[in-house]
Amino acid sequence: MGDKFAASRTRVAAVPVAGKHNINAFLVIGRRPILVDAGIPGSADRIYEGIARLGVDPGDLALIVLTHAHIDHFGAAAELRRRTGAPVAGHVADAGQYRSGRVRKPYLPTGPMGRLLARARALHVRAEPVEPDVLLDGPTALDDFGVDARVMPTPGHTAGSVSVLTGEGDLVAGDLIAGSFMGLIRGRPANPPFHDDPAGNLASLREMLALRPRALHVGHGGPLDPDRVAGWVTREQRRQDRLARQGRLTRRAAQHSS
Repeated sequence: MGDKFAASRTRVAAVPVAGKHNINAFLVIGRRPILVDAGIPGSADRIYEGIARLGVDPGDLALIVLTHAHIDHFGAAAELRRRTGAPVAGHVADAGQYRSGRVRKPYLPTGPMGRLLARARALHVRAEPVEPDVLLDGPTALDDFGVDARVMPTPGHTAGSVSVLTGEGDLVAGDLIAGSFMGLIRGRPANPPFHDDPAGNLASLREMLALRPRALHVGHGGPLDPDRVAGWVTREQRRQDRLARQGRLTRRAAQHSS
């Protein structure tokens, strides 16, 4: 590959999977490129072509990082691995779902949109199973894969959710947070439709904000400003506290989390 990825910084570029920002994968490009997330089942062509449109040969991918085991984030991982030759990395706590191709159920909605989407047939299909080549279990530097970045465990959305933080301060956050209405309202933070553990997810989001990222790149929506996300976190904490007092804060029981 020579020096074609030699660069003074690591950059992040969105790869649209559905709509303009409704479902995103991301390229993180340093000395080599890595792909973060793998879309819905059947989206390999669109992702492959999206990578090429960004001026990257998909065959140059060094790694495919899966942020969590929901069907819209690992759906095409097995096919993309075959087509690009890139190994797949996923957290050990979600490995059972990757291996089975099935999402842990039931989905636990965060609000009305989640209750609506939980009935959508597309969320209950089976993806092609994928065995992670790299099992993540803690913060993991990605220097060996050619990017100045590290994988950070951010459990809560699922037990095995992770984010990727670059040395430049870009946080590729999966479903740690989302754009409002699946990204239709640009720049406005919101919960994604589902969380296994809302309180745990909020704690993970606080930990990532404490690292002072310059932008949050999310699976649903455009980039989010950290200051605006911090204000949302304060309001969301009040909401969760109120629901907890009322006994209405849903959380997946520990015995069903694997």
